[in-house]
Amino acid sequence: MGTKNRIIFHIDVNSAYLSWEAAYRLQHGATLDLRTIPSAVGGDATTRHGIILAKSIPTKPYKIQTGESLYSARLKCPNLTVVPPRYHLYMQCSKALVSLLEEFSPSIQRFSIDEVFLDYSNMDIHWGDPIDAAHRIKDRIKEELGFTVNIGVSSNKLLAKMASDFEKPDRVHTLFPHEIQGKMWPLPVEELFMVGRATTSKLHKKGIFTIGQLAISDPELLTQWLKSHGRLIWQLANGLEDSPIREDYPVKGLGNSATLPFDAEDRETSHRALLSLTETVAMRLRDIRKFAGVLSISIKDRDFQSYSHQRKLEVPTHSTNILYGIACELFDELWQGQPLRHLGVRASQLHRDDLYQLSFFKGDIERQKALDTAVDKIRAQYGCDSVMRSSFLYSGLSPMMGGVIQEEEYPMMSSLL
Repeated sequence: MGTKNRIIFHIDVNSAYLSWEAAYRLQHGATLDLRTIPSAVGGDATTRHGIILAKSIPTKPYKIQTGESLYSARLKCPNLTVVPPRYHLYMQCSKALVSLLEEFSPSIQRFSIDEVFLDYSNMDIHWGDPIDAAHRIKDRIKEELGFTVNIGVSSNKLLAKMASDFEKPDRVHTLFPHEIQGKMWPLPVEELFMVGRATTSKLHKKGIFTIGQLAISDPELLTQWLKSHGRLIWQLANGLEDSPIREDYPVKGLGNSATLPFDAEDRETSHRALLSLTETVAMRLRDIRKFAGVLSISIKDRDFQSYSHQRKLEVPTHSTNILYGIACELFDELWQGQPLRHLGVRASQLHRDDLYQLSFFKGDIERQKALDTAVDKIRAQYGCDSVMRSSFLYSGLSPMMGGVIQEEEYPMMSSLL
């Protein structure tokens, strides 16, 4: 289908982690909506988990940034309310969002846990005018799921994503090609997708401060300054993008890490921490139907020295027990006995779970799969604490640490590279 006939929606959850936490609390009897006060999802500074992961819109005047320490955020806003992350809740909310969207189109791409692309092309015969349908979707999400989204509507993924970033929350915006000059070009160049901090600095040094200035720049000069990335962002500044909706979630790797509430000084405690991290990584792999082809671990000691080790798996897997066993082996090869304050587990070189070569131990694999599936279903319905391993009792460690998974995605516009 040509670009002229395409209609793409980008659905972006407003302050996702914070909104999902707020909605969950209200549905379970809370009277205060976290979205109406300065609040954030983050760690507990008393246990050294001191990072802001998400923030409410009322924190904007305080200029609190995602990724900054709780200590710094509270200096800016002493009355900041902080709640801990709950990744299993985020997974449930993301699934519910996708399930609702599937009613409106069979072609959906989960771009991240809180962002979804939907191809509305030719769906007007079922749901009517695209703008009316976008409002209908937005309102149903608010009424049925309890959180709000922004929806960007355009003829390609880039412009739809840019549109969803306009005024928030709970809005529908359009950004069709004929609207680019009026709506997108006046924006600061750093608001363009794929323009990061380093690129922004380089563009500023060349006198390019808005997306419009970038769009009318000589692409050959941009290529000289920024190599292939220069031509890419010139194309994006002009709204040129035609990547398809990819229904197979394009994740390159998944990782989870955590700072421990106390230094781990023995192998048993460290292994238990690795199990906690692996539980979440493996559960996420199963959720997106991927096998890990490579597993790596990272450690950081009390002097903030970091080390890592990885292994390519003979048989890709998403089994918690198998991945945990490998993580322990990697740890034993890496650790030199120093006290540890931070550990991480990462899965990469992901494969579809229906395309792999079975080992000779197929029976063991199927039993592990059945066990993991049963545990996932229970946790999805009753929460991550509903099923836990006895080794975590009285250990001082959470059975599923880290809370928020770090995801690595292929660039949405990779077809332009």
